[in-house]
This record gives sequence, C-alpha cells and structure tokens, in this order.
Amino acid sequence: MSSIALPQKAARPLMPVLLALSVAHLLNDLIQSMIPAIYPLIKDAYALDFTKIGLITLAFQVTSSLLQPLLGYVTDKHPWPYAMVAGMGSTLAGLLGLAFAVSYEMVLVSAALVGLGSAVFHPEATRMARHAAAGRQGLAQGVFQIGGHTGYALGPLLAAMIVVPRGQESLSWFSGVALVAMVLMAWTAGRYAALRREQNAATSRRPDEATTPRLPAARVVFAMGVLIVLLFSKNAYTAAFTSYFTFYLIERFGVSVQVSQYMLFLYLVVGAVGVIVGGMIGDRIGRERVIWLSILGSLPFALILPHADLLWTGILSVVISLVMASAFSSILIYAIDLVPHRVGLVGGLFYGLAFGLGGIAAAALGLLADRIGIVAVFGLCAWLPAFGLLTFLLPRTRHPPSLG
Repeated sequence: MSSIALPQKAARPLMPVLLALSVAHLLNDLIQSMIPAIYPLIKDAYALDFTKIGLITLAFQVTSSLLQPLLGYVTDKHPWPYAMVAGMGSTLAGLLGLAFAVSYEMVLVSAALVGLGSAVFHPEATRMARHAAAGRQGLAQGVFQIGGHTGYALGPLLAAMIVVPRGQESLSWFSGVALVAMVLMAWTAGRYAALRREQNAATSRRPDEATTPRLPAARVVFAMGVLIVLLFSKNAYTAAFTSYFTFYLIERFGVSVQVSQYMLFLYLVVGAVGVIVGGMIGDRIGRERVIWLSILGSLPFALILPHADLLWTGILSVVISLVMASAFSSILIYAIDLVPHRVGLVGGLFYGLAFGLGGIAAAALGLLADRIGIVAVFGLCAWLPAFGLLTFLLPRTRHPPSLG
C-alpha cells in the first residue's frame, strides 16, 4: 500500500513542503499560461483562424490529459518525486520551441511538450500535498493550487508587459523560470523522500487503524461520473475565458491587446484567492456544498456578463472567477476521499480531465466562434454553470468537525 498516513503527533500541515509545492506549481503554471497569452501574436504571425487556435490548446491539454492518469497509476505503486524535474525539462524544451517556432506544426509540437511536463508534475505533487496535509485537505490543496492559479494569472500579465511588445522570441527569456523550478522541485523531492521515511517508520510502530467505511463500487462509479460532468461544465466555461476572453474584449469593446491581457490577468489572479478560501470552507462545511456554491452560484453572474458594458464585464468576470475557483479543489478532494488508496491515479485522472476537457472545449468553442462569432459563443457558454444542479446527486459526506 503506497498511501501513508501522517503520524498522529503531526497536528498541523507541514507548511514548508506545501509552500515549496505551491511555488513549484506557480512556476510550472506560469510557463503553461504563456501559451494562451500569446495567441493574438501567433494568430497574426501564422494567419490562423479560431479553429487552429483551439487546436493549439487541444495539443497542449490533451497531451497532459492522456498521460496524467497513466503516470498517476504507475506512481501509486512506485512513487518517484524526482520525475517532476524531468517533466520541467520537457516544459523548458517546449517553451524554447514556442519562442523559435518557424511553422504552425512546430507550435503544436512545442505546446504538446509543455503539456507533457504538466502531466509529469501534477500526480506526484498532488500526492505530496495530501501527505503533508495532516487532515486539512482543503487547506493543503488550497495552498498548493493558489500557486498554480497565481502562476497562471501572471503569465498573461508578463506576456502583455514583455512578449507582446518584444515579439514571440522573447518567450525564451522565461527559460530561467524553468531552471529555477527544476532546482526547487529537486529540493522538494528530497524533502518529501525524507518525510516518507519518517512516515513509514511511524506507521510500523503503531497498530493498524480502522479504515473509513467505503461506498459500494457502483455508487463510487456513479459519483465519479457526476464529478466528471461537473468538471466539464466548469472547465468548458473556464476555457472560454482563458482562450478567448481577450478576443471577446477586443471584438466587443475595441480594446487593445494589452488591455485585454490585463483584464484576463484580473480574472485569473482572483481565482487564486477563491481556491484557498474555498478549500478552507470545504474543510468545515463539506465538499459537496462548496461544489454546489462554486458552480451553480456563478450562474446568475455568467448570464448577465454577455449584456454588460466594459466596466461591468470586468467586475462580473472577477466575481465569476472568485466564486467558481474553489470548484476544482473540492471536486478533487471529494474524488480522492472516494478512493483514498489511489491518490496518484485520481489526481492524475482529474488533473488530466481538467486539461483534456478544457482542450476539447477550447477547440469546439473555436470552431463555433468561426461560425457564429465569439460574442455569441460567450452568450451560449453562460448556461454551462447550470450543470451545478447535478451536485444534488452526489452521496452526502459527513461534514468535517470545526477546525477553529
């Protein structure tokens, strides 16, 4: 059994490990977010339509989606924390490929290499965060994911400040970020290996503890299916923002590329706040309630956004990001709690699905935008949060005790 419980004396999460994972997540996702952030440049440089833009997202996200569950399954049996360093090497190669691409095909291959790096990183990092949580899974996932959200928010901002004025080749300047991430990941892997040795020793010194009763297999499969549909609704709506919000703002309001990037940055950075707040709330009131509030709660704001002026579009996008941000961490923890002995597999599956479903949605939305226009696409996507009603079908979990 590769899943290891923390010693009882560990009353609080191991924050040095969680913070290191969070910073590594920030650097990893900062590089990833450079891909959609430079879409306006790539679109002009290679004379692309929205369908081909969507295929770039598909190449990046599907590569990650297909490999993450497989890597999670393998590392459940044979954990290998140092694989994160090799994964970041793939990300570095993809980043340099994007900077010096001479064809659209090279852009696709480079995006896929960045996706491979993400596939290696997330399953092992998810396992590390769970082992360091000391029972505070929502807080631990919040700390871990706030790094990813912050990094994904910084990408468009840095692209607006550096890449847009200086051109596509200036992406190579961010290779230093990848090298720093590789050093940090190596340190984190060494610290985690020491933690595992301590936990193995503590486990061997105490008697087996009672395991939490599990749901029947059929109910687990059904609950997983509901979670996947909920994840699709969230990620399809999010894909509209991450891939096409800049185009929406430029077409509807005539703003510059840099202004549209700043507004995308605001949307993304607010999500970093929402994810940790949602995780902490989930520790207190239960995951299914947070999922309900996160997805369905954003519906009225999503429906209003296509009819708002520029100011209110910015305000509503921030509110939607804040409300919806905590959905993924709650979905992930709920899924892991269903099968706690398969942390890597579930982490890889749901991170993979998050990327894959987002990539499929981005490609589909790009194809639709070429037919009906990007403004009309945002009007249709506004109904996606209504899938949050399916949360009522999830098995009810016992609410966590007060942690105050």
